[in-house]
Amino acid sequence: MDNTYDTHQKTIGYILWIFGFTGSHRFYYGKPISGTIYFLTLGLLGIGWLIDLFLIPAMDRQANLRFVPGNFDYTVAWILLTFLGLFGIHRLYLGKWISGIIYFFTAGIFGLGYLYDFWTINDQVSQLNRGF
Repeated sequence: MDNTYDTHQKTIGYILWIFGFTGSHRFYYGKPISGTIYFLTLGLLGIGWLIDLFLIPAMDRQANLRFVPGNFDYTVAWILLTFLGLFGIHRLYLGKWISGIIYFFTAGIFGLGYLYDFWTINDQVSQLNRGF
């Protein structure tokens, strides 16, 4: 596959898999429902987590087909969301200045907006990459 269409990185997927009992790798690849299930069940009691070690290449291919490449990088958005999301830094990166400032002063709107962004960040980046 041409690298210009590589919206997600397997390396990041495997790094997040290490913390897979939290569902982080599934959120990264645009699977928020199973990510939430993994978060609530510790990776389906570790069984799903182990199986995902072999499923990451397929999840990566699906994400690369599903999400739109462009000016905004998915991995940068995810790193900013994961580590600085409560401060809204990921929203500033995406050009969403007003909500970024609101997140800064409200801890990601008291954590609920932060959780919402885990569910939707891939779609937000795709939408911006499409020019909407």
